Amino acid sequence: MFQIGKTIVSDDVLEKEFVCNLTACKGQCCIDGDAGAPLDKDETAILEEIYPKIKSYLRAEGIDAIEQQGTWVVGEDGDFETPLINNKECAYVIFDGDTALCGIEQAYNEGLIKWKKPVSCHLYPIRIKEYSQFSAVNYNRWHICDDACVLGKELEVPVYKFLKEPLIRKYGEDWYTELENVAAEWQKQSLNKK
Repeated sequence: MFQIGKTIVSDDVLEKEFVCNLTACKGQCCIDGDAGAPLDKDETAILEEIYPKIKSYLRAEGIDAIEQQGTWVVGEDGDFETPLINNKECAYVIFDGDTALCGIEQAYNEGLIKWKKPVSCHLYPIRIKEYSQFSAVNYNRWHICDDACVLGKELEVPVYKFLKEPLIRKYGEDWYTELENVAAEWQKQSLNKK
């Protein structure tokens, strides 16, 4: 682990390789699991604001779930999350054939809204845990992403490079530049050990 500002970053963010492979996984991360996508407090207000704009992008089941539960919910652990459809997929999921996509991101891609999607989704496979004094930035290994790990290894793309855009979105350019510096030093030390 290493520290950048008020974040403690797992070495896995530098060491592991990852590139999403939607053709293989079919967006399984949006439909598996036992909770919705984690949300920051400010994202709950964004979801409330954009819902009328993105509603037409969503499936009937998603609209029903949102209108019954709200645009966001408080999960069992007390954190904010996206609502689920029948305790399964995210209410904001849409499908292109058999591939799960994000209805919010679709509206963003078409220029309807300026918010891409929850930062936790954008950052996956990184998960962030907030503590009073710091944030823990960890790589989350999930078997449904095995194909993404294989593709990342083939393409030699470390997690932090794959997630450059969302890491900058979350922590800013200066933080990411410092991460790149740490990565360069780490790589130099790894080569010296060989």
